[in-house]
Amino acid sequence: QVQLVESGGGLVQAGGSLRLSCAASGSISSINDMGWYRQAPGKQRELVATITNDGATVTADSVKGRFTISRNNAEKSVYLQMNSLKPEDTGVYYCNAEVFEVWGRRGAYWGQGTQVTVSS
Repeated sequence: QVQLVESGGGLVQAGGSLRLSCAASGSISSINDMGWYRQAPGKQRELVATITNDGATVTADSVKGRFTISRNNAEKSVYLQMNSLKPEDTGVYYCNAEVFEVWGRRGAYWGQGTQVTVSS
């Protein structure tokens, strides 16, 4: 079994910063891509940023230049540094990881989500 646990969400004023963290644990052999997605009220979940296990990143145009994704492979963790936050960044942020488990199974796992609220 694999678990992803996010932390770091909260309430911040527009222009402020937050850093999200996500740690994976459980029966993990290796982790391929990791990423962050978000879902605003009444909207579909959307990609924010992803990172491969060798550090290649993809970032959504809406957050490019403001958000930075990084990871620590030894700690099975992924981070999202969010600067210059805007009210439209408000939503639940979910961590995602493509995991290879110790007994050969491969799957995509999600965290429980962490709320980010940006006030104007």
